[in-house]
Amino acid sequence: MLFIVVGVLAALYFAVVCFFWAVQRSILFPAPARAERPALAGTEIWQLANPASPGPVHAWYAPAREGMPTVVHFHGNGEQLSTQAPLLNRHRQAGIGFLAVEYPGYGLSAAGGQSPTEEGIYAAAAAALDELQGRRGVPVSRTVLSGRSLGTGVAVEMARRGRGARLELVSPYPSIAEIAADRFPFLPARLLVRDRFDSASKAADVHAPVLVIYGSADEEIPAALTLRLAARFAIIETYVVAAGRHNSLFDQDPGVVTRLLAFAARAGAAPPAAP
Repeated sequence: MLFIVVGVLAALYFAVVCFFWAVQRSILFPAPARAERPALAGTEIWQLANPASPGPVHAWYAPAREGMPTVVHFHGNGEQLSTQAPLLNRHRQAGIGFLAVEYPGYGLSAAGGQSPTEEGIYAAAAAALDELQGRRGVPVSRTVLSGRSLGTGVAVEMARRGRGARLELVSPYPSIAEIAADRFPFLPARLLVRDRFDSASKAADVHAPVLVIYGSADEEIPAALTLRLAARFAIIETYVVAAGRHNSLFDQDPGVVTRLLAFAARAGAAPPAAP
């Protein structure tokens, strides 16, 4: 009888593991159901080829004022281009350029049977940076990489590749595997995760200055995990929102955007004159 019970429990556990293996991407990438095309005067929607996906990359661009940097932003897992409007507008008001990059399977980039994957998102990010730094002529020295939540893993990967002079991370995590292990302790999560976004293992290869912003009461990415990642960067600034929650940092503390703008603006500063 005991062997039967153990066998049934083992079969049920195996079924649960298989279920999470099958649905993990729908959990990690809950793209908005309805695509919205942003439209603001003085901005452009880019459509670029993505070698890792059957459909194109979309990005939303507002050029910088002369001599100012451009922030390349990678959004959270439940967002799309249109939801970046408030952040884009604040950067435009400061004269800082802004390029929001959409992920395959999201918003305008969902057409053509695209699905989000880690490698596909990296390819989308690289394609947008190639356009910005190649044809548009924005140098790496005036490119600031920025990410929020899921997007911090994309920003770290691009920083590891040397694609930006500064790195801004809002609510970052060490890796998706660590988040999954924290949230599902009853599963062998570190073995199951396919899209790892392992920022912790890449931090030593990031030589740009880093700003980490997080909430002390983040219910999605515990502050302890964010600080575990922050400790791995060589040049680091941190800003904590007391009692800050995951999806309301910008609303809870206006200083978040102020800090982001000030940090990014330093990439556009002219070098000191020679004596």
